[in-house]
Amino acid sequence: MHASIWFWVLFNVFVLLMLVLDLWLFSRKPREVRVREALLWTLFWVGLAVGFGVLIRFTEGSQKALEFATGYVIEESLSMDNLFIFLLIFRYFKVPGTQQHRVLFWGIIGALVMRGIFIAVGVGLIRRFHWIIYVLGAFLVYTGIRMMFEKEKEIHPERNPVLKVFRRFFKVTEGYEGGKFLVRREGRRWATPLLIVLLLVESTDVLFATDSIPAVLAITTDPFIVYTSNVFAVLGLRSLYFALAGLMRVFHLLHYGISAILVFVGGKMLTAEYWRIPTYAALGVIGAILALTIVLSLIFPEKENRAAA
Repeated sequence: MHASIWFWVLFNVFVLLMLVLDLWLFSRKPREVRVREALLWTLFWVGLAVGFGVLIRFTEGSQKALEFATGYVIEESLSMDNLFIFLLIFRYFKVPGTQQHRVLFWGIIGALVMRGIFIAVGVGLIRRFHWIIYVLGAFLVYTGIRMMFEKEKEIHPERNPVLKVFRRFFKVTEGYEGGKFLVRREGRRWATPLLIVLLLVESTDVLFATDSIPAVLAITTDPFIVYTSNVFAVLGLRSLYFALAGLMRVFHLLHYGISAILVFVGGKMLTAEYWRIPTYAALGVIGAILALTIVLSLIFPEKENRAAA
């Protein structure tokens, strides 16, 4: 799919309009996002992604539509792990529920920019140096295996290199200042804890992008498909967080499913020259892994969840 410049322009204008609509019509007043509202927004973003996939089907054919759908499912599934880290960050810094939406909104804008850069670099490297695909494949397999045996996730903000550098240049207020990221005191700018949280969210997403983008590149190296599948997944990330924040502990086996998906797509990259897995088969395998881990999580709940029930 050799998308013309107009495809890129129109798609990014559409994304910008959606962000402006969200910011000015639905997010002007700080408030807690209820689960029902979050679920409706999640269905809205998924519906837009499905509609875009149908558009690709009729303009570029079923193969490109399958590649988009598979890339989108991969991004959404890997983002589950990302959401759990966001939850830990918000709890660690005791971020008020009324301000979490604001942090995630600006975090998503930063994520869109950074992922666009990552995709451009990744696609460029693969097209120029084909052997890079084997490096990325091995990296995904290693990451998946490591994640499978990883203990329960913890966050250590004091070890974050971005935060260490930031604290050298900015003083930080003791408490939150409403929804402000910066305030003026004693004739100079002070950062608020909300800005610290935003930096942690952004830097965490950059780390996760190093897994998710190579995973989509295992399906296609078409920059437009990789970019649009990433964008739709990122746009729905915030509403998905509020919809699933209370259920993340319930799907305790999903972590293993995500690990298996990384190993699978990494293996697909490594064996692409000798054994080509059709895109529809890859989508089926990924969907089956997700469904299996979700069902098993419900059938075999953790002891804590069983006791709470």
